[in-house]
Amino acid sequence: MEIEENAALVVVDVQRGFEEEDYWGPRNNPGADRNIAELIDAWQSSGRPVVFVRHDSPKPDSPLRTGYAGNAFKEYVEERRGKDAGSELFLTKSVNSAFYGTPGLDAWLREAGVRQIVVAGIQTNMCAETTARMGGNLGYEVFFPLDATYTFDEVGPWGWKLSADELSRATAVTLHGGGFASVVRTAELVAAAV
Repeated sequence: MEIEENAALVVVDVQRGFEEEDYWGPRNNPGADRNIAELIDAWQSSGRPVVFVRHDSPKPDSPLRTGYAGNAFKEYVEERRGKDAGSELFLTKSVNSAFYGTPGLDAWLREAGVRQIVVAGIQTNMCAETTARMGGNLGYEVFFPLDATYTFDEVGPWGWKLSADELSRATAVTLHGGGFASVVRTAELVAAAV
């Protein structure tokens, strides 16, 4: 795996509101936060750009709504922000894809000559997957460290239920099989970013 010197890490929605288990239900991958922190550290220490994405939910009962404590980044992310303003972007969004945020992610990446992105964060099968898919559609080489994401059990149509692990596997198969992204592990990316 070759990671370019300007490959961007896109950290999607790592917010306190996702800790509210009563709202979201059971989650998977308890090591995800450690892996996300490790990726941020590797990217910052190598001077590569990091994009911090915050979801500002328009839903009045959402733990991610603006003005609510859950809208803030998790502490370990907040502690890592602002280390290199020249190679860091903070954007907000109210939909699934980070490419529909403010300021515009695609324009920022293209202006910096970025061709590779790494997408990590929450939720695996929602905003992280949507951002990865769109990145692939826009022509970026996308890496998706599955172990640096997590999601929650979900109920769909007709009462169908999938566990967080099943949803994560479905995302990995869809991204990989569909050619949207290379699904990898955090350790592989950290080793390649040295």
